[in-house]
Amino acid sequence: MKVVFAGGGSGGHFYPLIAIAEELTSQAEYGHFVMPKLYYLSDKPYNKAALFENNIEFVKVPAGKRRLYFSIKNFFDYFKILYGSVIALIKLFSIYPDVVVSKGGYASFPTVVAAWILRIPIIIHESDAVPGRANLWAARMARYIGITYKEAADYFPKDKTALVGIPIRRELHTPVTIGAREYLKLEPETPVILILGGSQGATRINSVVLQALDELLPKYQILHQVGAHNVEEFKKEVEVVLPGHPNISRYHPFGYLTKDALAMAAGVSSLVVTRAGSTTLAEIALWGLPSIVIPIPKEISRDQERNAYNYVRNGAGLLLEEHNLTEHIFANEVDRLLQRPDLLSEMGTAAKEFAKPEAAQKIAKVILDIIVEHESK
Repeated sequence: MKVVFAGGGSGGHFYPLIAIAEELTSQAEYGHFVMPKLYYLSDKPYNKAALFENNIEFVKVPAGKRRLYFSIKNFFDYFKILYGSVIALIKLFSIYPDVVVSKGGYASFPTVVAAWILRIPIIIHESDAVPGRANLWAARMARYIGITYKEAADYFPKDKTALVGIPIRRELHTPVTIGAREYLKLEPETPVILILGGSQGATRINSVVLQALDELLPKYQILHQVGAHNVEEFKKEVEVVLPGHPNISRYHPFGYLTKDALAMAAGVSSLVVTRAGSTTLAEIALWGLPSIVIPIPKEISRDQERNAYNYVRNGAGLLLEEHNLTEHIFANEVDRLLQRPDLLSEMGTAAKEFAKPEAAQKIAKVILDIIVEHESK
């Protein structure tokens, strides 16, 4: 029993595949199946530790991007796409899995092409309200399409599309409270704000937070994921902007929050500030936490603004558009929310209603059903 996962380029593509792998292994063990052999085909492993922990073998497949703007790189990347598709065909033929599961993104394209040529069943999952180009193309070959937002169904064949939500890693389903403040070096009573800009950070949000610290730190503690490549430089900037500030110990910048640290941060936070990546929104919904959502502008990302509007429309969060974002507006909105416990409670309840905790289970069951069908032939 072999399953190939494809996709990559961001945590939003990678970590849902890890969640599916966790559930697939669990269901196979519970149902007394042979343990599946799992592979991840992409141009980069993204997180080697996560692959190792889940017994997933990384197989390198070159991939190229198709940019929406003019770039000479587009010309050279056409050859990368062609070369990657040939390599994927060779690799996939040597593995010959029962099913290929794709999360989309440029890195998934060569593997999906190879799976289609080899007539291997394909499952795709789309996280965003507006599907990406790779998944729109792959939909015509897919046996099953899982989506996160209802409106995404308009882009796919109705007879093979299901609203399932986003698969979330098991460790992140339940926030951790016991020992969390001690682990994160937080004061016992002061409210906590969790700021997430994605694994790469968010330059605009980071800048606004930096300028707003003087207003926020007298009242709140801040856990801030600034991006692995930004953390050291950001710490130096804080020292320049807030030299000798009496509450500087309340500010905690991180390059990247591990799943354990993230679960603890969720357990002690009163409010989350985030971009509108679908996986992050799904995690916040599972935690039942109120949020301020600041999507990447539509000129840069066509999906985040739609994701954000879909998420906040039932009251799960407050939407702030980046072009309106200043340190004073940001600090005022944080104050307004954190001074209204009743509003925070309503937002948390609405967030829970958005959550779909069984997404990974549903997709894993579809995978096993296809494998059983495949092996019975």
